Amino acid sequence: METGGGDISSLPEECLSHVISQTSPLDSCRSSAVSTTFCSAASSDTVWEHFLPSDYKSILSRAVHPVEYASKRELFFRLCDPILIDDGKISFSLEKSSGAKCYMLSARQLFIVWGDTPHYWRWLSLPDSRFSEVAQLLIVWWLEIRGKIESRELTPETTYAAYLIFKVDQAASQGLGFPNQETTVKLGAQVSKNTVKISPDDAETQRNRHMFRRFLNWRGMMVLPLAQDAEENSNAARAPRARADGWMEMEMGEFYNDKGEDGEVEMSLMEVEGGNCKSGLIIQGIEIRPKK
Repeated sequence: METGGGDISSLPEECLSHVISQTSPLDSCRSSAVSTTFCSAASSDTVWEHFLPSDYKSILSRAVHPVEYASKRELFFRLCDPILIDDGKISFSLEKSSGAKCYMLSARQLFIVWGDTPHYWRWLSLPDSRFSEVAQLLIVWWLEIRGKIESRELTPETTYAAYLIFKVDQAASQGLGFPNQETTVKLGAQVSKNTVKISPDDAETQRNRHMFRRFLNWRGMMVLPLAQDAEENSNAARAPRARADGWMEMEMGEFYNDKGEDGEVEMSLMEVEGGNCKSGLIIQGIEIRPKK
């Protein structure tokens, strides 16, 4: 690489490190291929200290298990894989391309209505969960799940989204297909609301939907044809998607974390109006990560 004054690689390594530190982790890795001088500069602690969160030492002090590393670059990539913090109730990681903070709040870190009542929910361990416990829904009529995190814990000037991480036991699932659920993500004046559909309709849900609509029609409360209503109801709801780790995720909503000074991010999933029993939902937690 040359400029009007000659080869940029001839600059002192500390100058190159300073320039590279103003880019991104992805650009730093790319610059390593330019020359041996760039490779050395791009691997320096000066660069990777800049890419680490300013409070990384505090985060490491909260880790369940000590995080060992020989350089700041090694620490960065070590943190790109989730580590457990706060007695194993939260996981923390870094987005590899940007260094933005990511968190997952475990089911134990959430507020689940009747979550500690064994008749309604039970707590169990699953080998593919990053947490020691997940929550399994046995039966409820009122589904309400809430979580919160301080905005100052997140990376400033970043657009985030919250995702419910879950599974559905298809052999036991009831009442999760209809009515749809409602999610809300709120930070300060920002409010993101969505209609979501955790589980597709099974045969029983289809029958319940049909009977419910017939009842409303009989009472004169419904004028929309049944087939048209069902189609519009399905199209309006967000659907989950499969993750590489074997779980499902549902985007609950998004928000922009400006300076990290807006207080708490509040997240919720609810279905409290249908009056039908629900079961079969398995909750690992709520993940907060940059929206792509």
